[in-house]
Amino acid sequence: MDYVGIGKRIRAQRYKLDLSQEELAEMAGISLVHMSHIETANTKLSLPVLVDLACALGVRTDDLIFDKDTLGKDELLEEITLELDGCSKEQLLTLRQILSSSKEAIQKYLER
Repeated sequence: MDYVGIGKRIRAQRYKLDLSQEELAEMAGISLVHMSHIETANTKLSLPVLVDLACALGVRTDDLIFDKDTLGKDELLEEITLELDGCSKEQLLTLRQILSSSKEAIQKYLER
């Protein structure tokens, strides 16, 4: 398991939510020292702690374990589907148009 990568993804999500290490540690029920060691990969975190951190950060455990840049096509499609879940019909229609336009622009760019 890539503990360095997990620590970096936890830190990035924590920054995104504007949380201090202390705040996240409290939310996850761990000590500040343990939180620091997790982010710097100086310790291996247990599955229960990983789950608690994911819940506190509002993400899935997979989001902390796996680097999204290395996901395969099926995993990327699943990620996109999860992002679209809960959208209204109007939002989906708009996103479909944006996706279609973006795909066309990318194709033209790659053909240069």
